[in-house]
Amino acid sequence: MVEAAVDDMSTIVSLCKRRGFIFPSSEIYGGLGSTWDYGPLGVELKRNVKDAWWRAVVRDRDDMVGQDSAILMHPQTWVASGHVEGFSDPLIECRECHHRFRADHVDSKTCPDCGAVDRFTAPRQFNLMFKTFLGPVEDEAAVVYLRPETAQGMFVNFQNVQTSARMKVPFGIAQVGKSFRNEITPGNFTFRTREFEQMEIEYFVRPDQGFEYLEIWKNERMRWYTDYGINPERLKLREHDSDELAHYAKATFDIEYLFPIGWSELEGIAYRGDFDLSQHEKHSGKSMSYFDTERDERFIPHVVEPSGGVDRALLAFLVDAFTEEEVRGEKRTVLKLHKDLAPYKIAVLPLSKNEKLIPKAREVHDLIRHRWMTEYDDTQSIGRRYRRQDEIGTPLCVTVDFETVEEDNAVTIRDRDSMEQVRVSIPDLVAALDERLGG
Repeated sequence: MVEAAVDDMSTIVSLCKRRGFIFPSSEIYGGLGSTWDYGPLGVELKRNVKDAWWRAVVRDRDDMVGQDSAILMHPQTWVASGHVEGFSDPLIECRECHHRFRADHVDSKTCPDCGAVDRFTAPRQFNLMFKTFLGPVEDEAAVVYLRPETAQGMFVNFQNVQTSARMKVPFGIAQVGKSFRNEITPGNFTFRTREFEQMEIEYFVRPDQGFEYLEIWKNERMRWYTDYGINPERLKLREHDSDELAHYAKATFDIEYLFPIGWSELEGIAYRGDFDLSQHEKHSGKSMSYFDTERDERFIPHVVEPSGGVDRALLAFLVDAFTEEEVRGEKRTVLKLHKDLAPYKIAVLPLSKNEKLIPKAREVHDLIRHRWMTEYDDTQSIGRRYRRQDEIGTPLCVTVDFETVEEDNAVTIRDRDSMEQVRVSIPDLVAALDERLGG
């Protein structure tokens, strides 16, 4: 039976705080529920996750283009999409402690926080969109929403993108951006938050191609996670039952990952039919149809949507890479992140804080820092510095020692996972690192 890579999410929370991946937001003021700030290592890891996704779905394909739509959109957008009327969860409140919960997340009549029995209010629908006002007057005419998804920005720009980029169906639009949902019960670290970042694709196809491309994207997206190091035994596809499907969806699959909290959604892949473009055509009065010159026919494209979260993907990569092992009788913690995702690719370490070694180590650092994200560190003992680099996932360490300055003008490259070391002359260093890391 497959097990989660980490037993308790607190292990990852502790690592992230200690090493500068993720901090509680506004911590000096006591924090703000389920909001998180990405620190020096976290912001690099997050950027690398987004870059890896963008490379896979846009740069390496001929049938995909990108865009970046505004967070604030015309409020009619959310009427057309159904969010104003139907984007809600059932909310109940305990009359004793006044804590609120999603009704479908409470399994009994007992309050999970205070233990009161039969003290819940009747469920009422709670819209998850954040509402604000555009301009100085706070009235209904000025209401706008923080977008709950990036998808609608791609739908309303379908004609703009298709004509300006001269794309032929089938083709897709990709976007990475912030979304906001006023979740009733956020939690489990960065798994469910009110402010999050999405990586979404809207792939437009002929009406008879929907299920074909649903299968293609299921395979593509599963492969992306395993290509970047996720253990395939901790991934699975789960098809939504008919009673789970959104009213517009013809089929939906979730890619689930075995987090410490159990099997949970990492990414959804939905065949949405022509619902979105048809709704925007109806509400805007603007045509959302496409003319296929080769077939001499006009139609409203159907859509396959792979939609994943940057924060959830990052969390899964962290959890799956976390490894504790014994080396020569000592416990070693190592993040075995894929080299393309690792925040730092190389650490340059003088053997000690010796006046002979530091200038040479700085010279070596200057040689490589413009090619890869690197760190220079001359604090503590070399053993402790190796362990720190292991724990933050740095694939390679380059050590400058006394032989470097007194004998051979060479350095030692140490591999994170195998801990093997090899001696390389400084003139050959860039080529040697390039062989191990790629440009």
